[in-house]
Amino acid sequence: MSTAQRFIYDQAPLRVYWEVTRACDLACRHCRAEAVSTAHRDELTTAEAFKLFDRLATFDPKPHIVLTGGDPLKRSDLFDLITAAQLRALKVSVSPSATALLTPEVIVRLKGWGVEAISLSLDGATAQTHDAFRGFSGTFERTLVAAAIADGVGLPVQVNTLVAAETMTDLPAIYGLVRDLKVARWSLFFLIGVGRGELMQPVSARQAEAVMRWVARLQTGRKPIVTTTEAPHYRRVVQTIGGRGKGHAGGVRDGNGILFISHTGDITPAGFLPLAAGNVRCDDVVKIYRHAPLFQALRNPEGFGGRCGHCEWRYECGGSRARAYAAAGDPLAEDPLCGYLPGGVTTPA
Repeated sequence: MSTAQRFIYDQAPLRVYWEVTRACDLACRHCRAEAVSTAHRDELTTAEAFKLFDRLATFDPKPHIVLTGGDPLKRSDLFDLITAAQLRALKVSVSPSATALLTPEVIVRLKGWGVEAISLSLDGATAQTHDAFRGFSGTFERTLVAAAIADGVGLPVQVNTLVAAETMTDLPAIYGLVRDLKVARWSLFFLIGVGRGELMQPVSARQAEAVMRWVARLQTGRKPIVTTTEAPHYRRVVQTIGGRGKGHAGGVRDGNGILFISHTGDITPAGFLPLAAGNVRCDDVVKIYRHAPLFQALRNPEGFGGRCGHCEWRYECGGSRARAYAAAGDPLAEDPLCGYLPGGVTTPA
């Protein structure tokens, strides 16, 4: 296998994110799904979910399934879905919202049902800042309690934190909270202007580079492992400064190792890249992932535009295809959040 080929996941995704519902009782300022309190009348049924799992289980190797939303706890059949996936030897994680539905009993039940991990969000270091993002008071305290309970029962937790102009000053304090909570992972999501996030201000390329260099130096081999979402150039930063890149599979990005299925069954490369290549109700999800022109193009960095297509890191990184689409209307364009210039020269200050 060539060096480039090992960064291409053309036969099976590593992770499949299924948006089981868009229903959620929060009103987060940056919500990709623009969630509302009630379920969409056309979301996939339980029977359709079982058929979807049948197909996903034929991937080799089998992908890790992340049940996300909205809020998965708004689905009354959530534990039936978890059981069905596991019966097909699919590992499952769940991304619940910090609402009154996330009780201690539910967390214990998720652990007992064999869920691999849960993800929670912290976008501020205080109740005032975090709750302002979530649209409801009490979500900050509920998140801290949920993380502590999960740790107590041995259920790994990933904490997701938005990186945007509005959160920059809080990041060091949030890291302190995350470290004290003993979570397994801290994932920094660099804002994509989709959904409600269109109204928020992204960081500049220079600021993004500074944040990534800072978090790369936090990697001491102890928890939490720090990763990024929609910022694959973190891999370049980690290797450039000699940091520890554990937890970041090279090459994984929208459509390459990642597959997203919407609440109504649309098959897309990622939740932040709303380009449907098919629908699970009428298309074979395995064939779409392997053969749809959109997915094939996203797995070929030689066809990327601008700096991304010429960069020596194009296979291992490849840039955020979702951000390229949000910024230029072209998922193959360069990622404007990256300030790196091929040839080893960074953007001037």
